[in-house]
Amino acid sequence: MLVPKHFAENRRDALHSLIEANPLATLIVARRSHVVVDHFPLVLERESGTYGILRGHVPIDNEIWTQFDGHRKAVAVFHGPQAYITPKWYPSKQEHGKVVPTWNYVVVHAHGIPRVIRDEDWLLQHLEELTDKHEAASDRPWKVSDAPREFTSKLLRLIVGIELPISSLEGKWKISQNRPGSDRAGVVAGLSEGKDENSRKMLGLMHECRAFADS
Repeated sequence: MLVPKHFAENRRDALHSLIEANPLATLIVARRSHVVVDHFPLVLERESGTYGILRGHVPIDNEIWTQFDGHRKAVAVFHGPQAYITPKWYPSKQEHGKVVPTWNYVVVHAHGIPRVIRDEDWLLQHLEELTDKHEAASDRPWKVSDAPREFTSKLLRLIVGIELPISSLEGKWKISQNRPGSDRAGVVAGLSEGKDENSRKMLGLMHECRAFADS
């Protein structure tokens, strides 16, 4: 991933927070003949290792886990807010017209060597953690134990666990930091008129960014 200096985000807490807020990962594993790509949620354990560990599961008939040989590297991609940026928001459009549309986005790449977990106790604990996390906002949260034990035991035999110790983290926050202050203010004003969730979230990121605070 090309990350110009002004778009680089290196704060581990910020990268971890994006992963936790957007847990659906795109996992990419390269083979000699082709690249295997799939999508599934991953749970981050922040305090394990230097950058944390990601844990997830896939159906046993999913090809991706068969590529984990203890040596082959993989990358999990997590996408945050994204928004189209029209040049009509830039005051510089009126000054010289040398502007073009762009796309603002934030993304985290988590690199590591994944391994397979074939342990029913591990899988059950993982599913309980994953479920409890995403049911927490409900006034009547569903729990894994709500399902019959024989039913969950059968399902556990049909999945495999995935564990990815993170060896490096890359963050790219492309949110108009390269534009002049007046153009950045124009982007903020333009997004403020947007009604969609991505515009709202992108606006929040811009308000948090030092480049915008200093405008």
